Amino acid sequence: MSEVIKTRRCPICHKLFVDDKYAPFCSKRCADVDLNHWFNGDYAVPSEDMDELDTEELSEALDNAEKDRK
Repeated sequence: MSEVIKTRRCPICHKLFVDDKYAPFCSKRCADVDLNHWFNGDYAVPSEDMDELDTEELSEALDNAEKDRK
């Protein structure tokens, strides 16, 4: 039987690698580069601003939930 070697592609440098030590990255350097992207705000989760009416409705719903718990 032949052994299957699972390879992955690093999302930072796109190099193929086998070692899972820094997965999903190929090395500590690539993991640190990715972390730096997060720290610099290069990656972001999109969101929508809530208007005043939505904020008031949310506040009321939270108040009602708090009253129900008591």
